[in-house]
Amino acid sequence: MLRSLPASSSPFAEVLFAGLRFTPMSVKQAVSALALRPAALPFATFVTPNAEHAWLRKSDPVFRAHTDACWISTNDSRVVGRAARLAGLELDFAPGAYVVRALFDEVIKPDTPICILGGAPDLIDRLKARYGLTAVAHHNPPMGFIRKPEAVAETIEFVAANPTAFVFVCMGPPQSELFCQHLMEDGRATGIGLCVGSSLSVLTGDSNPAPDWMERSGLVWLYRLVKEPGRLWRRYLVRGFYALFLACRDILALRLGLARKAGRADTNV
Repeated sequence: MLRSLPASSSPFAEVLFAGLRFTPMSVKQAVSALALRPAALPFATFVTPNAEHAWLRKSDPVFRAHTDACWISTNDSRVVGRAARLAGLELDFAPGAYVVRALFDEVIKPDTPICILGGAPDLIDRLKARYGLTAVAHHNPPMGFIRKPEAVAETIEFVAANPTAFVFVCMGPPQSELFCQHLMEDGRATGIGLCVGSSLSVLTGDSNPAPDWMERSGLVWLYRLVKEPGRLWRRYLVRGFYALFLACRDILALRLGLARKAGRADTNV
């Protein structure tokens, strides 16, 4: 059943579906909102939930609290988007990689200060070279740093010491979201934290994306599973099917009139 929306810091319309919270925006709308947000405002976050996020929200109350409170939350799954359409809901496809590419192509200038958390130094060098960036503050925390209080504190200090409009948090879920929750609780950081996983490696050509036809068909999960079955089988065949179960439940509830569409009225940016 769809439930009432929790309180959040977002001024935009919201939708709950398949155990996930969405801001139903297109790539263009998301980029515009991110570009217009004043850099000096208190730290807020942009996340791009996919099917795995439904499992993480169920199993981790801190992750759930953060994704409930994030500023913008756009759809990163064509499968979830198509399931939502069966329920009469429209969720534009606006994954992190698309939004990040548009930010660098249309908003971020060579001298725009940005902060990047995660990513190897050589990847950051390639990103700088591609876009002529001259004001990048980069910090690469150690593996599994979210479980190391000293490493978390060091990374918080780095962000606080390098205020920017855009903080790219490139660690993947749930680390990115959990760290951003620490930043918000600390209270010193400003700008917008973009929890965008490996999106920067897509820009630099370091990732090996699925063929276009698989991407358009919503089969990226199958492409990745075949390439890395040992690492990804649990993500797609266990966590992904949990989200699919929730989606089917919500489709039936809405189609049978047992639930109503949930959301909040839109307001100005």
